[in-house]
Amino acid sequence: MIKSLRQLAGCVLIFACLCASAQPAFLARKPSATVAPVADRFLPTVPTTTPVPKPAPSGMVWIPGGEFSMGCTDPRADLCGGNEPMDDARPVHRVALAPFWMDRTEVTNAEFARFVAATGFITFAERKPRAEDYPGATPDQLVPGSVVFSPPREAVPLDNALRWWRYVPGADWRHPSGPNSTIVGHDQDPVLHIAYVDAAAYAAWAGKRLPTEAEWEFAARGGLTGARYTWGDELTVNGRWMANIWEGAFPHKNSEDDGFIGIAPVASFPANAYGLHDMAGNVWEWCSDWYRPDGYARDQSAAGSGVVRDPRGPAESESFDPQEPGMPKRVQRGGSYLCTDQYCTRYMVGTRGKGAVDTGSNHVGFRCVRDASPVAP
Repeated sequence: MIKSLRQLAGCVLIFACLCASAQPAFLARKPSATVAPVADRFLPTVPTTTPVPKPAPSGMVWIPGGEFSMGCTDPRADLCGGNEPMDDARPVHRVALAPFWMDRTEVTNAEFARFVAATGFITFAERKPRAEDYPGATPDQLVPGSVVFSPPREAVPLDNALRWWRYVPGADWRHPSGPNSTIVGHDQDPVLHIAYVDAAAYAAWAGKRLPTEAEWEFAARGGLTGARYTWGDELTVNGRWMANIWEGAFPHKNSEDDGFIGIAPVASFPANAYGLHDMAGNVWEWCSDWYRPDGYARDQSAAGSGVVRDPRGPAESESFDPQEPGMPKRVQRGGSYLCTDQYCTRYMVGTRGKGAVDTGSNHVGFRCVRDASPVAP
């Protein structure tokens, strides 16, 4: 069976829901006996006391780094815990990170437009696919485009995501729903239809990089220990929705209880304790790590069951997705406005997603990080 354009039949499953030359001193210190990991238990987050450099980069917030418990326990017994065991997010393990800066919000249409205006960059979705990259594709399939959420009119079984996803010629970051749509008036929406190469190009232009998966989770937790969500353990707070996710019957009826039926402008919901908005829901965010479901166990084994220091994920050649063997994928985090406890609860802070690097959609975006400058003695 041939693979269709942009690996459509497989890429929809991704939603199922620059290393430093010298290691920072914090990462090089010996593990403390007082923070030895305990299987699938969360131990307190211990932030560093590194002074915050001044001035802060525009639009970024300081993430102190430190030691924390990374991962997710099986949420299925929880209220609104969904039906996925999240096996790829275990074992819960201790990780140590150096401090860094992170974008306060997801990269917006306005920010990405400045990048394109300055560089002439053409995103993956805007490029005509090469026949040699998609053997067996017919000429009419070799047209620029991207994957768009297309809700059915009535309830459908949730066993085949192709019932609500389709490849739309002409869909791209400027035309998120297709060639007749526009981002005019949506400057503060997160930019969409961003493949990994697009996000990496923007980050390099901005003097930043994409976060590692561990950096992303540490930042999303905001100093909380083992919480289900970036804001705590309850899905709503005093009846208020804290993220842009799907309410109602998925995929055909969104009740809009959180105020949005689709993408929300960035910072429409409260920030976490580190000042970061939308670390749950709205759009999936690219991380720099290659994905494999046993990545945490491999990291912990390599660390001798001690603290894992500044993990960067496996090599591309080691990336593995059991749903699509042979297709390397990068990690995505945070879930999106389409996540729901009926189908995908990956807005939970410790859970993981993944995506083919040549694939974007109208619920995938990104944010960037920047290494902390050394503090003068």
